[in-house]
Amino acid sequence: MIQISSEDQQILDVLRHAVAETLERKRRLGQYAVVWRDGKPIMLGGESDASNPSPSAEPPKDSNRA
Repeated sequence: MIQISSEDQQILDVLRHAVAETLERKRRLGQYAVVWRDGKPIMLGGESDASNPSPSAEPPKDSNRA
């Protein structure tokens, strides 16, 4: 396990808190946010659900290609 200094831990905690507040504000306003999860971008909020990847997060599939 990687050990980080207490100053670095405080910075990381502040950043995590800021992100959590921003995502919560966007959720309350009905806005969406795009985040990276399991190696893929997904859209949270709006018409999408946090547990389901957004169709727009995946590249379009061209039915004419083999």
